[in-house]
Amino acid sequence: MSAAVAARRGLRWFRWYVRELTGESAYERYVAHVREHAPGAPVPGRREFERQRAAAREGDPRSGFRCC
Repeated sequence: MSAAVAARRGLRWFRWYVRELTGESAYERYVAHVREHAPGAPVPGRREFERQRAAAREGDPRSGFRCC
């Protein structure tokens, strides 16, 4: 394997890792899930998805510490 191929592979892995760690890829997974299981259902935009996700996280008493 050449150094350029190894570097590209490493960068792809790093990008994937950061997106998973920050939750950035959650919306793409959600859209794929909705389109697969309910093709006619409306898919909320990313902003609405993030609002719903934050509300669910804050409403769950098992999620741990909340500041407010």
